[in-house]
Amino acid sequence: MKALIAPDSFGDTLTAVAAAEAIAAGWALGRPADELTLVPQSDGGPGFVSVLASRFGEVYTERVSGPLGAMVSAHWLLDRRQDRSVAYVECAQACGLHQLGGAPTPRTALAADTFGVGELIVAAVAAGATQIVVGLGGSGSTDGGCGMVDALGGLAEAARLLGPVQLVAASDVENPLLGPAGAAAVFGPQKGADPDTVALLEERLADWAQLLAGVAGRDISDEPGAGAAGGLGAALLALGAQRVPGATVIAEATSQADLIAAADLVITGEGKCDEQTLKGKVVAALTKSARGRGIPTIVLAGQVALTPAQLADAGITQARSIVEVAGTVQVAMDDAENQLIELARQVAEGW
Repeated sequence: MKALIAPDSFGDTLTAVAAAEAIAAGWALGRPADELTLVPQSDGGPGFVSVLASRFGEVYTERVSGPLGAMVSAHWLLDRRQDRSVAYVECAQACGLHQLGGAPTPRTALAADTFGVGELIVAAVAAGATQIVVGLGGSGSTDGGCGMVDALGGLAEAARLLGPVQLVAASDVENPLLGPAGAAAVFGPQKGADPDTVALLEERLADWAQLLAGVAGRDISDEPGAGAAGGLGAALLALGAQRVPGATVIAEATSQADLIAAADLVITGEGKCDEQTLKGKVVAALTKSARGRGIPTIVLAGQVALTPAQLADAGITQARSIVEVAGTVQVAMDDAENQLIELARQVAEGW
């Protein structure tokens, strides 16, 4: 049997690449005769670059400004295949929530910026990239991309620099920049913002939106994806970016459709399989594609919070949780790799 192993990352516990390797190791123990193809996935958030780098391209490392100003090492990818030069930048590499140096607070929520993302884009342009794909997700900032624009030399210079470049914002987030569904209100609390800080961030983003409208020639604040990555999506849209779901970018770059068509089974996974999964995330996208070809899908997740009816409606053949093997959520997180290997072995033996 040919099995396609294509998980997303498992939150902060396992990267998509590590999850794919763990599932493959466990599956091989349970069904050693199966032919396994590993294709880690991402929705544009943490792991976006490493997932693509596992398939193609040349990885570059830059020292850039982190979310609070301290220098960090950030990786980006350049793909020069087929007479093209496409750069893949992951915003979480430069302004990730995990780079705050501790738990987020109201102070860090106000201070964190995207300057390092701009530095990565400058490096990509200098390397000759004619298309730059920016993966949005996992950010610790809510500056609307103001820091990124500063690193590019300001709005006018950013528009000039990126004018010849095809810019893509890779994100599944459809939230607008402002309002109750916007970057500050929805994502600010996850980044340490209390109610007063959310109000300050909203005010700051509203002022910034007016400046972005000047360079874009339109109000971009209500456009889908403007609120992604703390409003970084808004700045990218104002500079001419096209928003594409991150899962779609990965699917196209890894020839996912062809790989699914050649498989007898698709095995995917993520940290938590819940209602958010059903809203176009990696697992849902894979399942939909496999279901259309009559191919069963197994989901191995840290936790499964969907009912059997919801799983069936989504076309998921079987969903199993690491917690089943580990016994507790804490053990599942602390020993995620070994527990996922064991879960995959058990599921393989029962398949």
